[in-house]
Amino acid sequence: MTVRELIRCRGHPLVSSRHRTTFELTKEPELTRAGDCIIGVGADRGAADLSDAFRRALQREGAILVTTLRCDGIEVRVRSEGHPGLTLDHPSDLVWRRSEYIDGRTIGIRSSSVARTLPREIVERLRAGMLLEAELEIP
Repeated sequence: MTVRELIRCRGHPLVSSRHRTTFELTKEPELTRAGDCIIGVGADRGAADLSDAFRRALQREGAILVTTLRCDGIEVRVRSEGHPGLTLDHPSDLVWRRSEYIDGRTIGIRSSSVARTLPREIVERLRAGMLLEAELEIP
């Protein structure tokens, strides 16, 4: 059974999308230049807000997370892995990681894309403050 979550947020003029190992969505309304992994602010959910069904599915051994980022007609798909050690307890942030590092913000590990590898077309739209939808799907 497929489990889905939809997160809505927006870009920000300071989105740089330069981070080499992660990308992040946050409920925080603002961004500083140091936040080079953050691609969306003002998210309607953080890790702690995800449904129990989604959490259980993501914590299964071998779980695959497919994230589809949509912004102004551009779609980017990112494949990540879940893990039994995910706590998903951060109140404001969601982080996709290339590594296997896990903390309360981590939603996916071994991600196929990170901030630096996202298409520059989507980054430009995010810098313009456009809306971003992240559809999270666990097949």
